[in-house]
Amino acid sequence: MLVATTNDLAGYKVTSHIGMVRGVTVRSRSVIGNLAGGLQSIFGGNLSIYTDLAEHARQEAYDLMVAHAQRAGADAVIAMRYDANEIMDGITEVLCYGTAVKVERV
Repeated sequence: MLVATTNDLAGYKVTSHIGMVRGVTVRSRSVIGNLAGGLQSIFGGNLSIYTDLAEHARQEAYDLMVAHAQRAGADAVIAMRYDANEIMDGITEVLCYGTAVKVERV
């Protein structure tokens, strides 16, 4: 699956627009993760516990979006974006979305 943040794909022509596709995941920090993150924050620098959680959530949302596009019959997703919202303290929604299209190589 071709995925781009741009509105077109170099070397490809969009032949039809299928529509919006998305993947969403909701994640929470565990008590142990918060404890480890708190300890890391004492020393400063990259808080790898939270970085790993954020990366995992983004990857899961991306994979769900790609699966949605495949089910819709798309060859590619253009104008892909991420969005995240805190639903409540410690619980975050991560959304990955874009426009599913059919393409052909030019």
